[in-house]
Amino acid sequence: MSPMPALIEEGRAKVNLSLRVVGRRADGYHDLESVVAFADCADRLSLEPGGELKLTTTGPLAAACGETSDNLVVKAARLLAEAVPGLKLGAFALDKVLPVAAGIGGGSADAAAALRLLARLNDLSLDDPRVQKVALATGADVPVCLVSRACDMTGVGEQLLPLALPSMACVMVNPRVPVATKDVFQALGLRNGELLVGVTDVIRAPAWPEEGGSIADWVAVLERVPNDLEAPALRIQPVIGEVLEALRDSAGVKLARMSGSGATCFAIYGGANEAHAAAERIRRDHPGWWVHAGTLS
Repeated sequence: MSPMPALIEEGRAKVNLSLRVVGRRADGYHDLESVVAFADCADRLSLEPGGELKLTTTGPLAAACGETSDNLVVKAARLLAEAVPGLKLGAFALDKVLPVAAGIGGGSADAAAALRLLARLNDLSLDDPRVQKVALATGADVPVCLVSRACDMTGVGEQLLPLALPSMACVMVNPRVPVATKDVFQALGLRNGELLVGVTDVIRAPAWPEEGGSIADWVAVLERVPNDLEAPALRIQPVIGEVLEALRDSAGVKLARMSGSGATCFAIYGGANEAHAAAERIRRDHPGWWVHAGTLS
């Protein structure tokens, strides 16, 4: 019999359009609420079935992936193998194009792609409780990256409400400075059991637009709901302020802010032409930055 062909999945970049830190739980984890969208830029992960679990990395940002044993692709596969007796594994190959430690869930998206590949190989549903449990155990962003569609994400990342987000022209910019999520939460400074968002804030929180809502409808609501991690991330890496300034100074921008714990920032535009023009200008002015013009959905 000929060997099975390689299976392929994309790990799409995750963008936090909003991010409220509700508070820090007694166990030290932070409760969040975040509107998450996905971009049209992605890492590419393939799986050659059979043999022992292994991972090779290629691509323009492969060197930033670090040790293979620490990669979330390997972590997710090992955890699923522990949860599912007799799980078929194989050789993963990762084409890495997304910045790491960048607030766009690159590693989480790769881990989610690995779980989707292993689920396909082993005839597992993504709704299988073992797959869901492994996703959350791998990382807080992995469950939303597993479904890879716009959601309102709450809790520590395990509660997902699908959203009908329109396709939005966007520019994403990373200054090629890594920012560790744990450092940003530490700079936020919440004690165990402390709330950042009170009951009044929850009651007054805006409702997300229904299906058919326009970009203008979404921007109007998102303007009222910030990213609570932006200020502490700016204290750690002031260059984030330069990225935001470059985006906010561009023509046609509707909304610009930081994604996740940084340092990647994004801007939403009225159309693709405006987004591409803004990206070209930022690339010219800051040739060392990572810049992507595309869509969020």
